Parts: sequence; C-alpha cells; structure tokens
Amino acid sequence: MATPVTMPRQGQSVESCIITGWLKKKGEKVKIGDLLFSYETDKAAFDMESPVDGTLLDIFFNEGDEVPVLANVAVIGKEGEATESFRPVASGAKAKPASPETGSANEFATAPVIAETAAQTGGKIKISPRARVMADERGIDLSLVNGTGPGGRIMAKDIEEVASGVRRQAQCEGVKVVTDKPDAGQSPEVFSDKPLSNVRKLIAKAMHSSLQNSAQLTHHMSADVRNLLEARKRIKAESSKNEAQQDITLNDMICWCVIKALLKFPEMNSHFLDDKIRTFGSVNLGMAVDTPRGLMVPAVKNAGAMDIVTLSKELKKLSEACRKGNIDPELLKSTAASFTVSNLGNYGVEMFTPVINLPQAGILGVCNIIHRPADIGNGVFGFIPVMGLSLTYDHRAIDGGPATLFLREIKNNIEHFNIN
Repeated sequence: MATPVTMPRQGQSVESCIITGWLKKKGEKVKIGDLLFSYETDKAAFDMESPVDGTLLDIFFNEGDEVPVLANVAVIGKEGEATESFRPVASGAKAKPASPETGSANEFATAPVIAETAAQTGGKIKISPRARVMADERGIDLSLVNGTGPGGRIMAKDIEEVASGVRRQAQCEGVKVVTDKPDAGQSPEVFSDKPLSNVRKLIAKAMHSSLQNSAQLTHHMSADVRNLLEARKRIKAESSKNEAQQDITLNDMICWCVIKALLKFPEMNSHFLDDKIRTFGSVNLGMAVDTPRGLMVPAVKNAGAMDIVTLSKELKKLSEACRKGNIDPELLKSTAASFTVSNLGNYGVEMFTPVINLPQAGILGVCNIIHRPADIGNGVFGFIPVMGLSLTYDHRAIDGGPATLFLREIKNNIEHFNIN
C-alpha cells in the first residue's frame, strides 16, 4: 500500500516550509531513514527521512516551493501503484500536471483561490513568513494581493506574480530596465549571484539586530590550560580503555567551567527585556554549532543540574541533531538559552568578538591554545599553553566590573579544573 510523505510541522508557529533540495529522484528505491529532501522553516533547516521502504513513486513539489505543513509532498510504495489520490489540491481547483523534468507540481493548484482582501477580513491578512519578507523587500501592498494558499493565505509565488506584473507594466510605460551588458570595448563582468537561503537571512537579520539594538562591549582574557590539558589527557586515556566511558572533550570541559561561573554570577545568566532584566534560576546553555546550512545555536536546558558526563552527552546529541537537520526548532530560539558559548578554537582563531544572541545578556568566545612566556616559578621563565577567552556583554544589563569578575571566574575554573 502506498504511503504519503507529508511536510512535518516544526513548531506550533510554523505554517509552511520551503523545499531547498531533493536528495532522491522519482522512481528511485528508498529505505527507512534515507534522506528524501531538505527543507527550511523560518527558524531552521531540516532533512526529511523516508518513513518506509519502497519506491519513490511521485513527487508533488519542486525545489524552492513553499509547502503548507501536513500537505503531501511525495508518495512511496510499490511500482505501479496509483498516486493521484494523494496529490494535494487546493479547494475548488485541480492539481497541476507534473513537470516533465521532475514529475512534480510546481504550484499547489492551477486554479487560484481568491483571497479575501484586508477590508473583508477586518484588516487581518494571512501570509507565510517568506512571502511577508518578499513583500517588504519589493514594497508590495499586501491588501491588493490575492492569496492562493490554503484558506486564501498569501504565498511566496503570489508575491512574485505581483512583482512580475509591476515589472511588465514599467517596461510597457517606457521605464528603462538596467542590465549588466557591458559597453562596447569593455570586458563583461564575471560574477555569480546565489540567493540567500532562509537560514542565512535569519542569521543576517539576527546579527544586524543584535549590533543595532544593544550596547555590546568585549573583554579579553587568557587562561593557563596546563591543568585542563592534563585532565583531558587522563580522560582520553581512560575512554580508550573503556569504550562505554564518555569521551569528554575540551569544549565540554570549558562549558562545564562556564556553567559553574554562571551559577556563582547569576546576573550574567539573564535576558535584557528593555524595561526589566530576567535572571534565570537554572542555566540553559546555548552552544554555537557550525553546520552546512549555517550557524545554529541549540540550548541545553537545565545544564546547571547536569554532571559533566551528562552535559557532554547532551552537547554531542544536540550538535549531531543540528548537522543532521532534525533539531527541535524550539531549542533554537534565542530565548531558549540564558547564555551562549561560541568556540572557534578548532579554527585557529586567537581572538574574536562574538555577537550576543539577544535578549541574552552575554556570550563567551573561546579561542585556540597558543604558547606564551610566563614565570613558571623560582624566577624561571618558560612557555606555557594559554587559551583566549572573549566575553561580549550587553552594557545595558551588566557593568564592566561584574562582567570582568565573571570572566575571571571562568579563567579560574579552567586553571583549577575540577570534574566534581
């Protein structure tokens, strides 16, 4: 029996998702767990796995299509099984025939469903997140757009149709259209344009908003990591002897030190909310994770109540979920974490200025380990390994003195590392 593949609902606020790429083709054999396609919400990027074994009989949407959640995206079954009954059709419309290139429908339906205007709905307009961004960029009046999505919802393709109409009208009225064609005798400009992914747009918006709407200041400090490296060496040796033992990394150890400092300085474990500062009783630690889809910052909930082994397992689990594209989007919200750690040590970065994930009051940047001269006792100088620490804090919420004491506490925790 054929099985439909539906677009998952990733969070209660998500109403539609954008297909960013198909990883399997129509007619291809698939197994449970095989990746079928990638998709994005307005918060994160994900991969869809096959729910059953079989053949990918039909694909209903193309790359770039915006698909309502819970709509059928594809069908898996035995070769020869009918799929037309699974094809999503908008109310009062017939499904568009499959495109010859992919065998999928480019639009949700051929006959558009006319949306009610803003005046008819009391001023409320149903619109997808991507369509709203497109409308803002093009300066399009939403009250004049007819939505073809479920319930008359305005989709991205509706905005594009209106924008195309505006361009055609401008050309008919003799408005000059600028092209990249060079003048005679000039060499053509060689470049390529890559549209921003939904995740890249979100990152750009968040970073710009953070720098624009807060008073950020960064303090830098270095920590002697001889003790830390010795502890890491012992843990690694023990884990190599016992496969069941968790391999605790340097990053896990640093996060452990940060959590202990946050419990001692709770004013850093807070959100600045314009008219108030919300201080949390538990540490919800955000950890920046670099993925092929872009930067993600999942939160380890109640990290302050965990021992270092549990923390290590949770950090590893969340990092893998981000890279596989199946992270819970609720954990990616900036409000999910109370403080964030961003570790660029593996990239060889000696110093940097991390950007706060608002409304959090601070973020710690962890740099690589380098050797510096220092007094190693009895007037003898030698080179010791040190790690750079960069604390960016919101000066609206925290003064420089308490921020420095907090950073020094992290330094002390690292230099006198204790697994207990």
